[in-house]
Amino acid sequence: MPSFAARYNGITGSAIREIFKIIARPGVISFAGGNPAAEALEEERIADLAREALGSDGKRILQYGGSEGWPPLKEEASRFLAQRGVDAAPDSLLPVSGTTQTIDLVCKALIDPGDTILVENPSFLGAFQTMRLYQARLSPIETDERGAIPESIEEAILKTRPKLVYLIPTFQNPTGVTLSVERRKAIAALAARHDIYILEDDPYRDLRYTGDDLPAIRSFDESGRVLYMSSFSKLISPGLRVGVVAAPPDLLRKMVVGKQSTDLHTDQLSQAIVARYLARGYLPDHLADIRALYGERLNRMLAGLDRMGIEHTTPEGGLFVWCRLPGGRDARAALDLAIRKNVAFVPGTHFYCDGGHEDTLRLNFSNSDPDTIDRGLSALAEVI
Repeated sequence: MPSFAARYNGITGSAIREIFKIIARPGVISFAGGNPAAEALEEERIADLAREALGSDGKRILQYGGSEGWPPLKEEASRFLAQRGVDAAPDSLLPVSGTTQTIDLVCKALIDPGDTILVENPSFLGAFQTMRLYQARLSPIETDERGAIPESIEEAILKTRPKLVYLIPTFQNPTGVTLSVERRKAIAALAARHDIYILEDDPYRDLRYTGDDLPAIRSFDESGRVLYMSSFSKLISPGLRVGVVAAPPDLLRKMVVGKQSTDLHTDQLSQAIVARYLARGYLPDHLADIRALYGERLNRMLAGLDRMGIEHTTPEGGLFVWCRLPGGRDARAALDLAIRKNVAFVPGTHFYCDGGHEDTLRLNFSNSDPDTIDRGLSALAEVI
């Protein structure tokens, strides 16, 4: 029997995707994924935009496209990012099939087997899987209630000489913590001082329910070393699989070449739909609606956790709350018991590149209405 490639050694797949097999069962309350609420998915509006796009430019949309992306989307995405304080001309942007593809393309362009990537501890487990498939060594940087600690990053840079630093600065996945402005400035300066790329993953920024917006790390970048990635999955539709990344020209070209051997180009109909959605000005009102919806759900979950006496973060936005179980309880064992009560979550150990921390877990609130959140937390209270 032929052997598999060495890059798959130790790769078992996403823990979240495995849990998805469980939550597909009828009646299961899922705090596991990062799904938008069903009420937030505008199927009729998307259908209308698809018909309009095909009716006006169907031949071009249905034909092969350029790997560099659908030009109208790049124009609209450039304006969208400018509203966030990210100066990115259309020709500096690459539309991607979700931000996970950005991580893949950056690793394809930069990472050789054995190279080091610095990651927050904890951080997004989907990014870990992609990085490990390129046989990268993941080295943790420490975080606190204000996000990644710059001194920890610099210490790790000097010790490991990494190729890349991966950060989720706003409503971080899995903790919900937001990186302070002072630290954003310091990290941009670190990138310049050590001539190292920072991959800024910022898909949750617009899902803010309280507090003030903060400038992106890239807005402080004077060295061209901060790559900025954004996604329309949480804002418009995850099924469309459309995101964008801003990168310097030399790296962007390598990523385009890498994309040609992956999917040739991001789905053109999806790009055209998102471009029209942005051009029509639908996003601001939609964001207002989903912020109100998710903000209520976050508050309901936080109140329930407080009643339970569970230690947790208090995010100002995003999709996740991070918890620590009392008495060092193992969240994986708790999950087995919770599933019997038709409730699912993700044990926190999967979000640590070096494992451990078995008493932590991540809860999602966006995909459950307030009454369902109450019922799910009541079941969890019985478990723990």
